[in-house]
Amino acid sequence: MYTFESRIRYSETDSNGKLTLASLLNYFQDCSTFHSEDVNLGIDYLKKNNLVWVLSSWQIVVERYPALCEHVVIGTQPYDMKGFLGYRNFAMLTKEGEYLAKANSIWSLLDLQAGRPVQISDDMVQGYTIGEKLDMDYAPRKIAVPKGGQAGDPVVVKQHHLDTNHHVNNGQFVDMAMDFLPDGFEIRQLRAEYKKQAFLNDVLVPYVSSGQDQVVVSLTDQDGAPYFAAEFMRKEKRTV
Repeated sequence: MYTFESRIRYSETDSNGKLTLASLLNYFQDCSTFHSEDVNLGIDYLKKNNLVWVLSSWQIVVERYPALCEHVVIGTQPYDMKGFLGYRNFAMLTKEGEYLAKANSIWSLLDLQAGRPVQISDDMVQGYTIGEKLDMDYAPRKIAVPKGGQAGDPVVVKQHHLDTNHHVNNGQFVDMAMDFLPDGFEIRQLRAEYKKQAFLNDVLVPYVSSGQDQVVVSLTDQDGAPYFAAEFMRKEKRTV
């Protein structure tokens, strides 16, 4: 597994001094970027070959949110590549090896000029080195969005939502959806499904469906076609 070490920063924590889910997701995205750059399959390689990796889904399971100044190890491992799909695990651990969070992700490789999926090259398979699948409870990729969700205020895509591919960053979608969680909702698991890319000035309409321990947020265009859906599961409260 490819890893790097870090320390939880003040800017990454919530009002309780614990790492936020958004910051955890950013650590995972940065880890895969570092990995790609270190094996010469990063941004320059993709631009040269008119390619882009597009995230299809996340599943992030949190055991414990680390505290301010805690030392952590972030790791990632591709465990399968077939056709145009890449499968990648992530983990955050303490320096002693305690798992703080585990994640699964599925990515699609697209040809930018043709605008369609393209076969993963032998260079990528050899460069990334396929490893063992992380031991975790894998959830389905697709999210069942309940009908009749409560509509929220539309979100207009701004420059700060965009990444180097000029579309809304994966983490920004999650941030938008988290704005609709009730106060005190501590997230145990996030499942996120990405339907289509959103660009500058696109209007995203949120629909929210809430249960006792679950909130589903769908972001659609003004005609109801989905951009993104997220399912948040509440962390169980411990009883004494």
